[in-house]
Amino acid sequence: MGASLKLKTITILTIIALVAMAGCSTSAADLATQVSAPGEPQAQASTSVQANPSSKGTSSATPTVDIESLSNLQAHEEESDYGWDAADEVAITLADNACQAGSEAVRIEGNLVSILAAGTYRLSGSLSDGQILVSTDSDMPVRLILDGVNITNSTSAAITIEDAAKVIIILPANSVNHLADASTYVYPSTTVDEPNAALFSKADMTITGPGSLIVQGNSNDGITSKDGLLIRDATISVVAADDGIRGKDYLVISDSTLTLETGGDGLKSDNDKEDALGTIQIIGGTLTISADGDAISAEGLVEITSGNFNLRTLNGSTSPVADDSSAKGIKGLAAIIIHDGVFAIDSADDAVHSNGTIAVEGGNFQIASGDDGMHADTSLTVNAADILISASYEGLESQVVTINGGTIHIRASDDGINGAGGTDASGFGGMAWGQPGGGQGGVPGGRPGEQFAGGMGSSDIWFYMNGGYVYVNADGDGVDVNGSISMTGGTLLVDGPTNDGNGAIDYDQSFVITGGTLIAAGSAGMAQTPSADSTQASILFVLDQAPSAGTLFDLQTGSGDNLLAYAPAKQYQSVLVSSPKLTVGSAYNAYLGGSMAGTATDGLYADGTYSGGSLLAAINLTSTVNSSGSFGGFGGRR
Repeated sequence: MGASLKLKTITILTIIALVAMAGCSTSAADLATQVSAPGEPQAQASTSVQANPSSKGTSSATPTVDIESLSNLQAHEEESDYGWDAADEVAITLADNACQAGSEAVRIEGNLVSILAAGTYRLSGSLSDGQILVSTDSDMPVRLILDGVNITNSTSAAITIEDAAKVIIILPANSVNHLADASTYVYPSTTVDEPNAALFSKADMTITGPGSLIVQGNSNDGITSKDGLLIRDATISVVAADDGIRGKDYLVISDSTLTLETGGDGLKSDNDKEDALGTIQIIGGTLTISADGDAISAEGLVEITSGNFNLRTLNGSTSPVADDSSAKGIKGLAAIIIHDGVFAIDSADDAVHSNGTIAVEGGNFQIASGDDGMHADTSLTVNAADILISASYEGLESQVVTINGGTIHIRASDDGINGAGGTDASGFGGMAWGQPGGGQGGVPGGRPGEQFAGGMGSSDIWFYMNGGYVYVNADGDGVDVNGSISMTGGTLLVDGPTNDGNGAIDYDQSFVITGGTLIAAGSAGMAQTPSADSTQASILFVLDQAPSAGTLFDLQTGSGDNLLAYAPAKQYQSVLVSSPKLTVGSAYNAYLGGSMAGTATDGLYADGTYSGGSLLAAINLTSTVNSSGSFGGFGGRR
């Protein structure tokens, strides 16, 4: 058995180095560089991120956390953990009041089986009300081979690791093992509150092997290690009253199949010491988690290299969440790095959340959220991924949002992309000024003070669009940045609001566009143009009447060559267009209605022949920022 379990070094830094070879990527060492300096086209360096270890991210006192130190995780495993001489195994046979063991290192007292020395122990049989207790002061590991055990305890845990250098639990091929603890624990005094899980360890613990483990945590947790917990190549099912699987210092999962149903968090690492925040690392496998708390929750860093994830919190995206509760899909309070994986997340709270930074390097995401699709207090960067947010309050939200690549679709009941400072206090309709994105004191559009130069925006708040493809369908602002926007490349399509209190593009300080394709359709009352120092031409068309959803907008050169055709998904009264095909000094004609022979993607026709529409406007581009019609926004500020 030991020969088939090859050592795989578990260090986040090793994985980061491998991923970096693939091209544009974010390592834990440079994750802290995601906060942008004012006026720069790319996120600039910072030596630390701000992490607030609280579930809702509302505290103003946030410790400075060094992400690189969190990433420097060295798990407890060694190659020797997985090798032993079968002749040295100690057999333990479990039976009610008839347990047997072939070693003096095992003490049997009725249905309590105590293992008092390091070594390798093969257990089989059943206890209807018993316990395996490990207590040894040796610096050598204890191996427990669970070869078809069924252990239930009516007053405590089924297995308790009281003291050991470390414990390796091995699940042999074809073995099925069951552990269940008490619904109510009986402790020796009111000052004692451990154990508190069906499988409980005060030492570093590893679970591995091709067999299966089924755990019923009737009182509190299913599986808990007060130190580090490593799960490798294992199949585990847990039903728990509170948390499913918990590794306090760290939880590392590699190529395992986990099925969890929990009344608290699914996976959890909750060491809250500033210099050793709990870390979760997942390297492959299949995880199905239904949790009343967070599906995956770490006080420090969550890093996912690959895997298949089906995560559901509470009863999904339509469920209300109490103010003092957290029901997020993936939560890493200091940081989250996702390199790859397939994710189906249906969460009552944010689907992906950090009080610090999030970096998405790849993966396929299907997200439905009762709050934000992805939220980071400090910075959120997408370098490559296929992300579909089918339901959210706000799609992507952070102080700095950077999109360098990938394909992103967002459906939001408020803002699609929200650049905002501060912490995550805006969910579940809790806006300060109305629904959705409502203005304060009668000022339309979620931007109190907008009519004054500079508004209430911040030079530290940015949305960078450098590449990729983004489609936004938002009931509030399509893109709302309480600071500045920089667009250098990619394609950004916005089906924005139908009410005049919001805009398809909403910014407070500047919007400089130097590249990429932008089409933003929405209401006219708060429509904005890019800033005058943009180098790529743009045109804002404002219509006298609002055509119905699906009515084609077509833009052609003065000589009749078709540049683009777009059919917004909702009623609209303004269309902002910017494209490398627009040239200052040239004439263009815009048309409404008619039809386009071709195939549309998110309303945008890549090619085809336009016919049957009516002329909306003829315009000569005299500068990089142009408009046609009368509009009520305050765009074009520098």
